[in-house]
Amino acid sequence: MAPRSSAFGGRVSGARLERVTASARFKDGAFRNTAPVTPGLKPGHGLSTFSEFVTGKQRRVPPGALPLERPHEAWLKPPETGLRTTWLGHSTVLLELDGARLLTDPVFGERASPWSFAGPKRFHPVPATVEELPALDAVLVSHDHYDHLDLPSVLALAKRPVPFVTSLGVGAHLEAWGVPAERIVELDWWESYDVPNTHVRVTAAPSQHFSGRGLMGRNSTLWSSLVVEGPSHRVFFSGDTGLTPEYRDIAARFGRFDVVMLEIGAWHPAWGDIHLGPANALEAFSLLGGHGQLFPVHWGTFNLALHAWDEPAETLVALAAQRGARLLMPRLGRALEPSREDQVDAWWRTVKAGVEPVPRERPEDAPEGTADAPVPLD
Repeated sequence: MAPRSSAFGGRVSGARLERVTASARFKDGAFRNTAPVTPGLKPGHGLSTFSEFVTGKQRRVPPGALPLERPHEAWLKPPETGLRTTWLGHSTVLLELDGARLLTDPVFGERASPWSFAGPKRFHPVPATVEELPALDAVLVSHDHYDHLDLPSVLALAKRPVPFVTSLGVGAHLEAWGVPAERIVELDWWESYDVPNTHVRVTAAPSQHFSGRGLMGRNSTLWSSLVVEGPSHRVFFSGDTGLTPEYRDIAARFGRFDVVMLEIGAWHPAWGDIHLGPANALEAFSLLGGHGQLFPVHWGTFNLALHAWDEPAETLVALAAQRGARLLMPRLGRALEPSREDQVDAWWRTVKAGVEPVPRERPEDAPEGTADAPVPLD
C-alpha cells in the first residue's frame, strides 16, 4: 500500500480485491466499459491534436479574475424548497437535498495533479475551504482521477466523521490517505447506500470512462455516475463519461430528475468516447428523460483540454436554446435553489468583457493566471 503522503494512492488488495474481481464489470484484470472505447487519443488524431495544442489561438485561461461568491451565510439556514446546490468549482458541488448535505468529487487543491509544482492549476480560489464547509452527511467520489479525487482535500475531509461513498476499488486510495475503513463505502453499478441519519439513498450507475492515477494500475478501480434520492427530490451526477445508451436504463430505473449534473468541459473529438462535451451532454440529458434542469459541471476551473476556457458554456447555451433544455448555470460559490431559477446567469461573459468581478473576502487568493499543458487524463 502506498504511503499516506503519496498522491498516487493505494493499491487494491485483500478483501477489496475480492470484491473488485467479483464484479461483472471486471474482466481480464481490469474494469471495462460496457461498449469498447478508446481511453486516450483516438488513432490518427495524434499529430493534429499536437498541432492544435502548439498553434491553437484559443484562450484556454480566463483573461481576468472570475466572479465568486462566499456561500457561508446561505448555508446557515436550510433551503426552503428542500433542494439547494452550491458549485465550488469543476465537479465539486455541495448538494443539500431533503435535509442531507453531500459533497461531490471534492477537489480543493491548487492543481489537478500528483505534484504541487506542476500540472493544471486552478483558475480561481475556492469559494469555501474544506474547513469552512458545513457539517456533511456524505462525500461522494465518482472515480479516482486527479481532478475528481484530490489528496489534500481527502486529508482534510478525513478529519470529519463523514462516510465516503465511491466506486469499487477507490477505497484503496482513501484508506491509504487516512480515511478509516469503516467510513468507506464502495459500490458496484446499481448498488445503493442509505446515508446514515438521513432519508437519502445514493446509487452507483453506469458511466463510460476509465481510471488510474499513474502509469501502472490503469482501470484497476471502477468509475460510476451517481444518483442521489430523497423523499422529495432526485439528482443525477455524471462524474466523467462519454455518451452511453445506458442513460436510458438509468432513466427507466429512477424516473424524473430534478437536477441533472453533467460534465461539459475537458472535451475534444480526439477523446470523445470518454467525455461528453456540450452537444453530447444535451443528448445525455434527453436520454435521462429531459426533465428538470441540466447543471453543467467539469468546466471553468482547470485547463484540461484545447478549447477556450468558456467555450463549453457558450456552446451549451446556444444548443440548449435550440432544444428547449432548461439550464442551471450558477456562478462559483452561489448557493441557489434550482426550482427558483428560470434564467441563465452568463457570468463568464463579464470576465471576457473586462467587468470587475464580485469582491473577494480574501484578495490575496487571486489566481496567477498561469497556463498548464492540457492533457486528456481526467
